[in-house]
Amino acid sequence: MNVLLDYLPEFRAGFLGTLAITVSAALLALVLGMLIAGFRVSPVPPLRAFGTAWVTVLRNTPLTLLFLVAFFVVPQILFQGASPYILATLALGFYTSSFVCEAVRSGIGTVPLGQAEAARSLGMTFAQTLRLVVLPQATRTVIPPLSSIIIALTKNSAIAGAFGYGELFNVSKLLNDRGYPIAWIFLWTALAYLVITFAISGLFRLLERRLEVAR
Repeated sequence: MNVLLDYLPEFRAGFLGTLAITVSAALLALVLGMLIAGFRVSPVPPLRAFGTAWVTVLRNTPLTLLFLVAFFVVPQILFQGASPYILATLALGFYTSSFVCEAVRSGIGTVPLGQAEAARSLGMTFAQTLRLVVLPQATRTVIPPLSSIIIALTKNSAIAGAFGYGELFNVSKLLNDRGYPIAWIFLWTALAYLVITFAISGLFRLLERRLEVAR
């Protein structure tokens, strides 16, 4: 208990850092994932090819390698002087977007083809059909896998601590270097991660129940 009480500000900062990067990377992954999923089911061949390449490359690239690219390559090309928070968000968000894309695409596949054909017969464009007809019906199917993906993102955020971003893993490493028992440090760190993951699970269960009632 002493290690938590003596370094409560550090643990609090690490907890808030993990929470911040989880939220920002999750939002980026959801937006990009839905956009790329739209590309993958698009009738335009170049968009389908781009979506396929995006998913194939990111899903088959180790996340640590993406962090290396984000922290050592991206600042020299695009964002000079970018903070570790922004770079870690980009690495996590881009990586997770490939998994979100496949989850959303599988949900789109559960919507009967006649729904899209009826929308096109009414004069809707592909984008309107996807946004107004297909995605709202696919949402309920997509929620459970999205919950697992966002929880995995939360745990993957620990890699950011190895690159200097102030999150829970970074705090654990700092306290371990100061000689505190590693078992107690990991215990409090694990409990903090459990709080975040349980909150995410509860949020998605609430969304699932709401959609069940609406349906």
